[in-house]
Amino acid sequence: MFEGLQDRLQGVFRHLKGEGRVSEEVLRAALREIRMALLEADVNFRVVKSFVQRIGEQAEGQRVLESLTPDQQVIKIVRDELVSLLGEEGGELSLAGRPAVVLLCGLQGSGKTTTAGKLALRLTRRGRNPLLVAGDLQRAAAVEQLRQVGARVDVPVAEPAGDEDVVAVAQRALGMARDRGRDVVLIDTAGRLHIDQELMDEIRRLAEAVSPTETLFVADAMTGQDAVKSAAEFASALDLTGVILTKLDGDSRGGAALSIRSVAQVPIRYVGTGEKPEDLESFHPERMASRILGMGDVLSLIEKAEAGMDRDETERLAQRIASRDFNLEDLRDQLLQMRKLGPLSQVLQMLPKGGPFRGLDPSMVDEGQLRQTEAIINSMTRDERRRPRILNGSRRKRIARGSGTSVQQVNQLLKQYRAMRKMMKQMRGGWLQKALGAK
Repeated sequence: MFEGLQDRLQGVFRHLKGEGRVSEEVLRAALREIRMALLEADVNFRVVKSFVQRIGEQAEGQRVLESLTPDQQVIKIVRDELVSLLGEEGGELSLAGRPAVVLLCGLQGSGKTTTAGKLALRLTRRGRNPLLVAGDLQRAAAVEQLRQVGARVDVPVAEPAGDEDVVAVAQRALGMARDRGRDVVLIDTAGRLHIDQELMDEIRRLAEAVSPTETLFVADAMTGQDAVKSAAEFASALDLTGVILTKLDGDSRGGAALSIRSVAQVPIRYVGTGEKPEDLESFHPERMASRILGMGDVLSLIEKAEAGMDRDETERLAQRIASRDFNLEDLRDQLLQMRKLGPLSQVLQMLPKGGPFRGLDPSMVDEGQLRQTEAIINSMTRDERRRPRILNGSRRKRIARGSGTSVQQVNQLLKQYRAMRKMMKQMRGGWLQKALGAK
């Protein structure tokens, strides 16, 4: 997400950098480009108007027009305004009461059921004991879907019995939670393809019956302004306490993420970044603003690494690289460590677009080729992985058959491996050795 917006904004900043000193005419042209970039990203036009106006009021001051680094000044102003637009830190859920009740609402297809499972897993890891409640009685497969989600995260599900309506199901679930020592109740409610009075009446009755401590609107970031419009409707009908943006790993233009906070007037609490139960992250406006501007999100990448990667194994691989004794077994282990962070294309999106990472295109990453590399290495014997120089023609043919690849693909991998080893040999005295020696 945000690739198109990133590219447009980067172009604006490059143009300003090339100007040296910036005139009022050049600055107004830059603001027009920023406005068009945001509108093309499907940001709400009222949000765009006030956003660009605030940037203009600050940028037209003497500190930018007389600055020796106008591009950096404008970037700082845009970043600060983006942070303000995205709102405050979402923070963790308020879980007052025994049990605390969390109500999830939103349109059909927004990802409420999957998000309920992700929240349940997150709460479990915080030492809580959640209970999922199947409150979507409209879709025939909704209860079964939540049952599968609950099994995946090892959290029980309260299901409807007989001809119970959603209010009866929720009230019975509260009693079940008290009896079983479940301290958080997560209610997955019914969605519709569009806002209608029947949906709103049902959710109002449910909210009155269970008095939720948190009412979260789940929005599909891929739907752009439709998500923003429905957020405004739900905010007028319910006491929303936050928003969860799903499918932020998609290829949409990002307008919902930039508009929804201003329209719904509640903070974005979490963002969904994938299909796995653990792919739910706290929302950080500063990090999101940096990603939009192409500055990367290194802090989130570090958190992913700390949560997903084996520290001892990572240090072992670093030592192997430093000793210049890096073999194919190490290469395979390094690939496995990287895959724990999630799809490599998402990892690359968290890196800054400038400096040593200039030219990296996350969309060009071929995850299938990475799996193919692992298959080739796994088809080798331990001795072959550790001593690639013994790989003669007959061995390469056997490896190609075992991995379902061709001899040419095996040769290409070995060529890439040799180039990597050559590069590592040239790193003696470089940053890696210095970092390891400083430990």
